[in-house]
Amino acid sequence: MQPGYPGQDPYGQQPNQDPTAQPNDPYAQPPQAPQYGQQPQYGQQPTSGQPYGQPTSGQPAYGQDPYAQQQQQPYGAAPQYPTAGYPAGPAQGQGQNNTMGLAGMIVGIASIVLGLCCPLLGVPAGIVAVVLGVLGQKKVQAGEASNAGQARAALICGAVGVVVGIVSAIAGAAINMNNFGA
Repeated sequence: MQPGYPGQDPYGQQPNQDPTAQPNDPYAQPPQAPQYGQQPQYGQQPTSGQPYGQPTSGQPAYGQDPYAQQQQQPYGAAPQYPTAGYPAGPAQGQGQNNTMGLAGMIVGIASIVLGLCCPLLGVPAGIVAVVLGVLGQKKVQAGEASNAGQARAALICGAVGVVVGIVSAIAGAAINMNNFGA
């Protein structure tokens, strides 16, 4: 048994029960209260609904925190403990949308590679990466995303991919012009 969770075993097992006790019928008539000065009969519950040995004055049992909020959980459910100083993350319904910055960074890196070997694909890929980087930065500024570094990398890699693609296209054209002129 865990302190703070009376009557509930943390492993989902039933608490130890007295095999000689009468079964508790939830549809049975409530037991009659004994008259003043009489003791309840063996196997009956006291009139307050508490088993013997439990306080009936509203005070918690010895060793229990009187200020702890007790939550009723079904058998088999693990107790929920509060996190110790860790942030809970984004609130429900406020998910982070980091796809613009991530996609822009991936396309920007690809535009650099494509700009070296195939400028006709590298330049458009670089432009797409710059656009995705700008959209990603707008989401970061609006608080809808948390990947400002990836959005900045998309801008930089996209711009470098466009420049590399243009330089590669000019260099390729110049080399081919010299070959055709000779």
